[in-house]
Amino acid sequence: MDLTRHNTSAGPRWAVDGTYLPAGITLGGLLALPAAGLAELVGQLKTGEAASGELLAPIDPAQEVWGSGVTYLRSRDARKAESKSSADVYQQVYDAERPEIFFKQVGWRTVGHGQPVRIRADTTWNVPEPELVLVINAGGEIVGYTVGNDMSSRDIEGENPLYLPQAKTYTGSCAVGPAIRLLSAAELADLPIQLEIVRDSAVVFAGDTATSRMKRTFPDLASWLYRELTFPHGALLMTGTGIVPPDDFTLHSGDVIRVTIGGMGLENAVG
Repeated sequence: MDLTRHNTSAGPRWAVDGTYLPAGITLGGLLALPAAGLAELVGQLKTGEAASGELLAPIDPAQEVWGSGVTYLRSRDARKAESKSSADVYQQVYDAERPEIFFKQVGWRTVGHGQPVRIRADTTWNVPEPELVLVINAGGEIVGYTVGNDMSSRDIEGENPLYLPQAKTYTGSCAVGPAIRLLSAAELADLPIQLEIVRDSAVVFAGDTATSRMKRTFPDLASWLYRELTFPHGALLMTGTGIVPPDDFTLHSGDVIRVTIGGMGLENAVG
């Protein structure tokens, strides 16, 4: 079951499996409910009206996207390589009980499928980070996932780990979509993840991994996010990347980034 958000003449409207939900239904309202019975309830709310409006990012404007890092071995190695002066910091995070958690983006600044992402003008080394994004309700229960692209400026973070917010959070740095797939946490444990970057009609990088290669579990990451924070209308949590392009690769304006997780694809061009 897939939830999508569409642009209409009357404002954004949510749909399920291609059929509009009643006007006024919000993701925040749905995520204020318990996970048990949520999919059944959403199915019962179908109006029978086919959804046709332009796809928007599947998140309400006031909701938040958070990030987590160093959850895959490949990510740990890449972060150590880019930050030679503080490589031990990333090894410590990889081994620690407490994960790296950081704020990524607010809903109104998050872009959706088909909308442009950006690279910072003051950087020279930029990459996409394909990530499964947990959709978590107000009670901290995982109710599904969407596909995410956690755009990152590797040279900024590599200069100093304290620059992480500038490397991760800027206009056009966060894309999610095209839909929220309602699934249990157990069903997310071994989903394939693919990344493809196209430049001038040619594939310049491709890679793949699977969520089963994560060191941490999704419930563990969700519990740490909610440990001392409340989210009355739920939250989205990026879960780290296991695909990192080589150190001599950087994104260019016009590149097309395609991230596919569990058969659901997110595509964005670099503006």
